[in-house]
Amino acid sequence: MDMLRRSIVRFARIDIAISLSVFLLALLFTFARPAHAMNIQEVTSPGGIKAWLVEAHENPLLALKFSFEGGNSQDPAGKEGVANFLSAMLDEGAGDITSSDFQEQMESLAMRMRYEDSRDGFYGNFQTLTENRDASVKLLKLALTKPRFDPDAVERIRGQLLANLVYADRDPEKVAAKEWFAVAFPGHPYGLPSQGTAETVKGITRDDLEAFRKRNFARSNLKVAAVGDITPDQLGKLLDEVFGDLPEKADLAPVPMTTPAKGTEKWIRMDVPQSVAVFGLPAMPRKDPDFMAAFVLNQLVGGGGFASRLMEEVREKRGLAYSVYSYLQPFKHTSILSGGVATRADAIQQSLDVIRTELKHIAEEGPTPDEWENAKKYLIGSYPLRFDTNSKIASQLLGLMEDDFGPDYIDKRNSLIEALTLDDAKRVAKRLLDSNNLIVTIVGQPATATADTKG
Repeated sequence: MDMLRRSIVRFARIDIAISLSVFLLALLFTFARPAHAMNIQEVTSPGGIKAWLVEAHENPLLALKFSFEGGNSQDPAGKEGVANFLSAMLDEGAGDITSSDFQEQMESLAMRMRYEDSRDGFYGNFQTLTENRDASVKLLKLALTKPRFDPDAVERIRGQLLANLVYADRDPEKVAAKEWFAVAFPGHPYGLPSQGTAETVKGITRDDLEAFRKRNFARSNLKVAAVGDITPDQLGKLLDEVFGDLPEKADLAPVPMTTPAKGTEKWIRMDVPQSVAVFGLPAMPRKDPDFMAAFVLNQLVGGGGFASRLMEEVREKRGLAYSVYSYLQPFKHTSILSGGVATRADAIQQSLDVIRTELKHIAEEGPTPDEWENAKKYLIGSYPLRFDTNSKIASQLLGLMEDDFGPDYIDKRNSLIEALTLDDAKRVAKRLLDSNNLIVTIVGQPATATADTKG
């Protein structure tokens, strides 16, 4: 993932020690499984909980990924960061098991359990050996239904989160990304700081964590994907065991559809060697008929590394920056084409001028035939790499479920790309790449600007 998308992903917990069994588990989880060879089964538990399953009995392993719709857009006003806080607390003890004992049991079972939040969802990642599955499932259930939120654990995690915020506020890439969302979505949950602020994190209590869990963890907004050594009947029992005690309906606050603001530029002063810019445009939703053409178009605009137009024009031809990139990001309530560039202060405006010029040129002329075909070939050829481990397969399945696609999408996806024509590219480029709508946030020391903001 690129820098902006990485800024949405929550901080990674650092393990103090990694046992040999967990190391072996990581090795065993890596094996090839071609996308076309998968048999995706739709499983319904006796209690009515649905999941997608790919059986893989070659190794005694199970990867389970699940999400609850909602995410940090459900943070209460003045409590921004509570979803992120909760994601760090669910392995800090549950039921009658204290934090240290919970961690020890996880390590002894060679199980993995991680959580993260995004703008639109709260995610769980669970992996276990077959021989330890029953015991591991019990810990997973406790974490989701009876987390302890002990005062010492809450304060320890709070300290880590506050330290992360201090670090983030000194990182120009993270500041530019955070400010971009604030500028693009004023007055909308997407515009709020997903990790919170020092003030809001200091004010989050145990009751806030528990209230968020109760409102957001329910069967109605749950999606589950499983890959590995388990049968449909066994998975059905597991689903009821882990999720069956959750409430039937989530109590989610409504989040309105939104469109990014247009044509805005903002400077944020920071004493750093390089200036960093994040830029973005409104884009089409995931289910829009033009989304796939936009996806391919982004590959040749800025998503293809050295094969992309922006990299060629900004770095290769002019030497203005080491890296420039773009990506297409559909959210549940909006969609954006976003990217970034970093360079010295006296070159940042020139770099942005080149980016605007290239976006305008592609919008008016479209890509060349070779650019278009090369982008299509790369995206078609690289697709199987998304399915080379149990965990990756589970992630892909979960993403399709969240986007409301059927299991057959995997077989159709490459043919959808193959069918796209150069005329499609030109039509969508005109629709998407309006450089007059570009939203830009720049962090660094302006070479000539005398105010903190302009535009």
